[in-house]
Amino acid sequence: MRHDVIVIGAGFAGLYAMHRAVTAGLTVLGIDAAAGVGGTWYWNRYPGARCDVESVDYSYSFDDDLQREWTWTERFAAQPEILAYLEHVADRFDLRRHYAFGTSVTSAAFDADSGTWEVHTSTGMRHRADFLLCATGCLSAVNRPALPGIEEFAGEVYYTAAWPDEAPDFTGKHVGLVGTGSSGIQVAPLLADSAASLTVFQRSPNYSVPMPNRPWTDDEIRRLKAGYAERRRRSAYAPAGTPHTSQTKPAAEVDPHERAEALRQRWSQGGVLFSKTFPDQLTDLAANDVAREFAEARIRELVVDPVVAEDLIPVDHPIGTKRICTDTGYYQTFNRDHVSLVNLRREPIIGVTADSVRTTIAEYPCDALVFATGFDAMTGALTRIDPVGPDGDRLSHLWADGPVTFLGLMIPHLPNLFSLSGPGSPSVLANMVLHAEIQVDWVFALIAAARAEGATQVEARPDAADAWTRHVAEVAEHTLFVRADSSWYLGANIDGKKRVFMPYVGGFGTYRTHCDDVAENDYAGLVFTSR
Repeated sequence: MRHDVIVIGAGFAGLYAMHRAVTAGLTVLGIDAAAGVGGTWYWNRYPGARCDVESVDYSYSFDDDLQREWTWTERFAAQPEILAYLEHVADRFDLRRHYAFGTSVTSAAFDADSGTWEVHTSTGMRHRADFLLCATGCLSAVNRPALPGIEEFAGEVYYTAAWPDEAPDFTGKHVGLVGTGSSGIQVAPLLADSAASLTVFQRSPNYSVPMPNRPWTDDEIRRLKAGYAERRRRSAYAPAGTPHTSQTKPAAEVDPHERAEALRQRWSQGGVLFSKTFPDQLTDLAANDVAREFAEARIRELVVDPVVAEDLIPVDHPIGTKRICTDTGYYQTFNRDHVSLVNLRREPIIGVTADSVRTTIAEYPCDALVFATGFDAMTGALTRIDPVGPDGDRLSHLWADGPVTFLGLMIPHLPNLFSLSGPGSPSVLANMVLHAEIQVDWVFALIAAARAEGATQVEARPDAADAWTRHVAEVAEHTLFVRADSSWYLGANIDGKKRVFMPYVGGFGTYRTHCDDVAENDYAGLVFTSR
């Protein structure tokens, strides 16, 4: 069957794209490998999984009734509540019936003769559509490191990014945790609660700010709902898509006492906002050092053993240039007698046996291994599908030297294909829900404009995409982000991946203005053609 639109993915971006397609009266098919909706919040159900953006902001803004009827219970929602919210949205707008769940897209190719994308799936089905919307997620392609001997391990193996439906029981077991990014930092305290021992294998430590989570009070919820319109207005073109702002003065211009108080307030607020205490914190190393030294002092206060504390302090990047993590008792976990930290920079892993992990120095017995090793971020989910354009151009070849996009949405030589929340857009550096809404709205406005002109194909010009990609790189070069050599923003966690800084760091509001300008200038940079 031929459709107007195929949507790959049923997370925040995919569900909204489906809603927009249905509302526009288009024929649409959704495809998702999961058994239900949720996207990353379907798969990442490990203990402690929680969003670091306040729940009232990390939610759809397109429907006032939805905002009024849904009540968030916590300031920072946990995975079960976020998944329940997405399930509620899917049911409220009757979106599930348009999806083929439990189905993976194995390939996609644009057929020049018919002017459609032909999509092949794991069920053996072939589907055609005029437009292909890839809401495949920037954090969805699981990174499974090939440790020597891992196939010989006789114990249990889990990945935080693909956690089983039935929660594992670690009671009385010797658990090895590999990875200390966001998921590793969130899961570690809960693993320690039940395990007989927990050994954390850390290659690159990350900064983490304690999350002062709590339930919303009834009064707070009433005020938040009454003020939603103003909150959304302030978020619409804000740097991160939330109503929060930084100090107005650069760090050097603030009195030292006032500066310390500002850092204390942001630390107590918790979350990624700490990296935005001062406006120059991610562009000026001296300003960054002020925040970094404050955070490191807090880590030394929280961790009893000074050697362990030093091992937990990053030495390879300015604070905030790798995404600041948020935690509930992570640093204090290492004060427990049955928890140990292995610094893989001192003693790299050389292999796995049937019942242990071996480093160059020691052997650590393990009954279970938990890999919190993250994702082939930003590009992996789409390059694994490897779409092919009408002239035989494969995405894997087009992006061999790093992703090239127009506005992070379109890729030259791949007409009628849209990449949502991918490289070249703010994506993980912004509120992902509002980010999804503005991108999806832009895409459907473009589809309507193309059809109004009688165009059957729309494609980004190579020179326009090259210019946007250069702009993304130039903006990043004026920040400290590029100094984080081990960051997954650069693809550094994936062996053989070209190191290119992928997100747009110019800010959510600035990005949105660029998108607005392109649309208002008759989609300059795009080519419309008719068959």
